Amino acid sequence: MARRDLLRAAGATGLLVGSAGLVPAYAEAPAARAPGLASVGGGPIDLVIEKVALPVDGRIGSAVAMNRTVPGPLIRLREGEDAVLRVTNRLEETSSIHWHGLILPPEMDGVPGVSFAGIRPGETFVYRFPVRQSGTYWCHSHSGGQELLGLYAPLIIDPAGPEPFRYDRDHVVMLSDWSFEAPERLLANMKSLPSYYNYQQRTVGEFFRDARRDGLAAAVGNRLDWGRMRMDPTDISDLTGATYRFLMNGLAAADNWTGLFRPGEAVRLRFIDAGAMTVFDVRIPDLRMTVVQVHGQNVKPVEVDELRIGPGETYDVIVRPGNRAYTVFAEASDRSGHARGTLAPRPGMSAAVPPRRARPTRTMADMGMEMDGMAMGGAPMGAGAMAAAPAAATGADGHGAMAMPGAGGGVVPGPGLPGSLPVAHGPDTHGVGSSSVAMVARSRLDEPGTGLGGDGWRVLTYADLRSVEPQPDRREPGRAVELHLTGNMERYMWSFDGRKYSEAPDAIRFRYGERIRLVLVNDTMMEHPIHLHGMWMELENGGGPNQPRLHTVLVKPGERLTVAITADAPGRWAMHCHLLLHMEMGMFRVVEVA
Repeated sequence: MARRDLLRAAGATGLLVGSAGLVPAYAEAPAARAPGLASVGGGPIDLVIEKVALPVDGRIGSAVAMNRTVPGPLIRLREGEDAVLRVTNRLEETSSIHWHGLILPPEMDGVPGVSFAGIRPGETFVYRFPVRQSGTYWCHSHSGGQELLGLYAPLIIDPAGPEPFRYDRDHVVMLSDWSFEAPERLLANMKSLPSYYNYQQRTVGEFFRDARRDGLAAAVGNRLDWGRMRMDPTDISDLTGATYRFLMNGLAAADNWTGLFRPGEAVRLRFIDAGAMTVFDVRIPDLRMTVVQVHGQNVKPVEVDELRIGPGETYDVIVRPGNRAYTVFAEASDRSGHARGTLAPRPGMSAAVPPRRARPTRTMADMGMEMDGMAMGGAPMGAGAMAAAPAAATGADGHGAMAMPGAGGGVVPGPGLPGSLPVAHGPDTHGVGSSSVAMVARSRLDEPGTGLGGDGWRVLTYADLRSVEPQPDRREPGRAVELHLTGNMERYMWSFDGRKYSEAPDAIRFRYGERIRLVLVNDTMMEHPIHLHGMWMELENGGGPNQPRLHTVLVKPGERLTVAITADAPGRWAMHCHLLLHMEMGMFRVVEVA
């Protein structure tokens, strides 16, 4: 596959149509309606890709739209039927649509250069595939910067049978980010200065606050530690509210998307993170959410106050609002902005919008520099840093397995949770593509994530998730494939195992029918939503036969996470970080099943 050309594809601008009618029907706030949402579905579905002028927050931008709206129309399919979707490209460059999370033939997956040539200008491509699942999904372009420019839409697959939970009404809540800067400009700015959009760096006042709280020596030592690593603990997100407007169903916070209900109803909210670069923290003040579905898969209900959703993920929750308005609040994880909407029994109502919380900072634990709660001496990260780490037996690839008590010198998984014990990292062999190394990678499945958990609210974690139905393949994985998520923030390079895609063109090979354990180790200070096309990833979170199936896993900094995969889909499939600039810069591989 030739690497996608972000700059060429996104550089074309043009305002081809007027800005009226660019909000999809499900984003409008009409009088209260039945649970069914306005959608395109039924027989063959026609979708048109074209450029539009997009009004956002009082300004006009240039977008790439589906059926003239951003987001595109709600696509509705039914489990057990055959989908036929005719996609016409009216752009001047090749386009595509990827059906995120759907299990389908590889030639229908929609990734140009992998098993599909793309849709050339003026052509219509017909996607045909059997619908073998149900739930909440979405679709988006896999060509150039088109997704950053608005080419995405929600997708709901109605089940063939009854669902294991009851609701009276449902609303799509699609979260996204929008910049008036062109994608090539965003990328150029990040490559010129990695902190270009970070307007929330630590101040002198914060130093004195930390000195009063922790002592002068500790405050100075902390700054020196981060300085030696050439990193900034406030780098939570690459692109921030300094350039982004955060949208809910295509509307800015001031436009207040409204989802209506009748008092006494159970309301299903289908949260979709279609953001290019934004992790959102979602809550509804004064209204608890019961999580019932994750990535289109039914899970045993979990009641929470807040959840974190990464790009590519979907979470379905049920709420039971009273006879009043509630704010649906989706805060960027770096606290630089938010998307906002309202649940209300009548049009025109609103509720108080909570203030944004203080900007969080990364810790040494986030960087994989703590063992048993103790900082590892502020040692610089990279080659030779093992002098500060516990003794390790290091393999040829430089990745060591820490000798734990009773472990016999190897990696010993905890009961039902492979990789639950910390593993010391050997000397870094990932080259210039990796400027850091998680010296002690460990499971963080039971942690809510940086900036969460300190408010007294119940926050959803991956450890909470259990599939309603046992997984069909109960085999123990026969082999393990370990991939390190690597990056060099100073050079703005992102990769697997220190090599960007252009430097590692050979596919990762799975044998058809085998059971594989994929081990993901995050050596960077960013969360990475890793998306595997064509196959489910079963998160090994201690759930045994009821471990959840995911199509995207949000891997925390310094985390070692494992998933089990049944290689049941012959063909070539993409696997990549769903932070789109990270994917464009090289955090992309092809998995071949044969």
